[in-house]
Amino acid sequence: MIELRHLSKTFLTKEGSFEALRDISLTVEDGDIHGIIGVSGAGKSTLVRCVNLLEKPTSGSVLIDGEDVTNYSGRRLLNLRGKIGMIFQDFSLFAQRNALANVIFPLQLRRDSRKDAAKRGMELLELVGLAHKAKSYPAQLSGGQQQRVAIARALANHPSYLLCDEATSALDSLTTDAILQLLKTINHELGVTILVITHEMKVIETICNKVAVLDGAQIVERGKTADVFAQPEQQITQRLLGQAMAEAAAQAAAESATAVSASTTLTDQLAYLEVKSDV
Repeated sequence: MIELRHLSKTFLTKEGSFEALRDISLTVEDGDIHGIIGVSGAGKSTLVRCVNLLEKPTSGSVLIDGEDVTNYSGRRLLNLRGKIGMIFQDFSLFAQRNALANVIFPLQLRRDSRKDAAKRGMELLELVGLAHKAKSYPAQLSGGQQQRVAIARALANHPSYLLCDEATSALDSLTTDAILQLLKTINHELGVTILVITHEMKVIETICNKVAVLDGAQIVERGKTADVFAQPEQQITQRLLGQAMAEAAAQAAAESATAVSASTTLTDQLAYLEVKSDV
């Protein structure tokens, strides 16, 4: 279980101090796919980076499985991060390493044997559907394939938790759907608890059983996803839902127009062939 207790984070800049998070208290239960949603600048990425202490909170506490880890450093911090996998929007793969070498990089850092690391790496590439791309380099992979490699790498250390920081934002709609289904599989089959940071309501609706809405550095609404979607209380939540509905309607209209265009083209082709046949 992940617990954030009265967490705050303030950055000091040349222009003065900037409060990115204010008094955040949140519990992510084991087995959850818990979503955090908000507009750009709401503090989402700062929050998720505080969970694995890539950012040190200014105040408050981070508890993992009941243990306060806020002040961990050195070897204890490295061991903690072994329990918490993380995937990013930009994939963050090593260009000079092939897919398998990228996946097993965390295992090499902890000095696993070459044989054991390779075996684990191939198991994970199989899980994400890319065993046949083990020797391919990032430049030879599509965006969706690169993200699958990144997910496999995040699972290398058998983590209990997986943090997803805008993991689908750089992907097209179809690829996003495939990645979300993969995350559901990881949650259900491997028992990995997932914390999803996103600005897309579609992501929350598709895979998250719980959601918290972040606005102005604070959590303004939270609950089961179905309940929050059915009766959004805050204006920001209503706005995000309205935007999501408008985008879904636009996508449906575009797909319908494409289908009509394809049908018209086929009709024209058949008519042409019939005329040509008569001649």
